[in-house]
Formats: sequence, C-alpha cells, structure tokens
Amino acid sequence: MAYKSGFVTIIGRPNVGKSTFLNRVIGEKIAIISDKPQTTRNKIQCVYTGDDHQIVFLDTPGIHKPKNKLGQYMVSVSKDSLKEVDVILLLVDESLEMGPGDKYILDEIKDIKTHKILAINKIDKLKKDEVDQIVRNYEEFGVFDEIVPISAQLGSGVGYLIQAIKKLLPEGPQYFPEDMITDQPERLIISEIIREKALHYLEEEIPHGIAVGIDMIKQRENKDIVDINATIYCERESHKGIVIGKGGRKLKGIGKSARIDIENLLGSQIYLNLWVKVEKNWRDKEKIIKYFGYN
Repeated sequence: MAYKSGFVTIIGRPNVGKSTFLNRVIGEKIAIISDKPQTTRNKIQCVYTGDDHQIVFLDTPGIHKPKNKLGQYMVSVSKDSLKEVDVILLLVDESLEMGPGDKYILDEIKDIKTHKILAINKIDKLKKDEVDQIVRNYEEFGVFDEIVPISAQLGSGVGYLIQAIKKLLPEGPQYFPEDMITDQPERLIISEIIREKALHYLEEEIPHGIAVGIDMIKQRENKDIVDINATIYCERESHKGIVIGKGGRKLKGIGKSARIDIENLLGSQIYLNLWVKVEKNWRDKEKIIKYFGYN
C-alpha cells in the first residue's frame, strides 16, 4: 500500500475551535485553548502519523481584520499558509447564519487551486436538521471536496475527517519521525501554556494585551526537577495589578494551573516562578513582537 503524506492548513474565524481540534487529533496539548478569539498567535506545526500516512498540520492564528502590527502579522501567517499546503481545512462553528467573517474567508480561498475540506465544528450544540442546514448553505458555494460535521470537544466525526484528509494527500515520504508531534520548541509551548492560563484567570479584564517570556529553564543536577522562570508582560500599569490580583491570588492561580500542564508536558516536577512586567503598547512594537517569537 502506498504511503501518503502532506501538509494541511487549518483556517477559520477566530474561536471556531481550531486549537481544540488540533489537540484532539494529536492527543497532546500543543495549541492553547481559550474562549477568547485570536488565541493562537503563531503558525504551529503538528504531526499526526498513522500506519500508512502522515499529516502535517499548520494551525494558524485565524483570518480577521487586524487592528495593530501583531494582528497584521497574525493574518499574514494565515494567508501565507494557504500557498504552502496540499489541503486547506476550513473550520466553521455551529452558527446557523453565515457571517461576514465566513464570507470573507470563502472569498480568500475560492480561487486557490488546492483541495479544500469544510469541517463544521461544535455539532454537539445542534440538532441534526440544523447541521443539515449548515451543510446545504456551504454546498451552494461548490468549493469543497468534502463537508464533514464534527465535535472537536467530544471527538465525534474527527476520525472520519482524518480519513477524508488522507484521501486527498499525495503519495510521499514520512517527513518526520513517527514519535514526533510538533516542531515547536519546549520553551514556546511552555510560554503558551502560561498565556492560556492567564487568559482563563483574567476573563474579560485584559483580553489580548499580555504575552509571556521564558527567562530560564534549568534542570537540577541529580534531580528530576526543572526550575522555570517566566515573565508575564502587559501593556499598562493598571493591568499589572489585575494580573497579580488581590494578595497575589490571580498570579498564584495562573502559576498553579500552568504548573500542572507543564509537568505533564515535561514529565518532571517543576518549580515555576512568575513575574509581571509592563511593556507599553508592545503589540505595535516590531522588535518586541519578534522577541516573543512572532516572526
């Protein structure tokens, strides 16, 4: 049987579940998950290897109207990825009405000569006739090789979607070792885990004005313990107090929650030290954006 392999970019409006889908497929926490839009800021390359195929996923930040230099970078990453792949996987959510963001993305991809699959996510929130209605809405455009309803949260339909992708891949080599699941360095994954927990604990107070820098990762000699120092950056002095919280409660909560996921990632006990620093308007400073790895 011929071996099939190729590259698949995952696109869609912010917050339709791209990262949840990717984590479900890979079986590890690589992309961070938040109920806030535009959570993913970088193009994350993850690898799914089956018995006779390998799919390399590019999880992109989503296509939206940018408001600052960071936003411009995020959109450019998403658009550039469309030119690099064998299959474009568009994720939409359970919305019965197609919004302007969906139509904008369809306009961007309709003339691209690349295989396209539509995945309708969050079907666990819908009745069957509502799912059928969404399928019919998108079938009218005639741009998709296949339309697959899924629930990334529950895993339903995900296996069928993987098989649909496999059918469209060309014959090719195994690009990566079968035990490799991402090309992202541990340092970046750790910073993203901390940022995810901060987004969760901060709720609506500081939507996107934070970033995380890893200052040190060091394993102790003769001990299965890793020390990690990290800094949470925010844009305003007033935000610093919000991140820390009364009596340091929010910062402690962020650290405790992040530590659990990082220990699962590294397979070691960790000691995580967090600091908070103000870097005013960092999302409009090109050097700072590159420092955080968005380049």
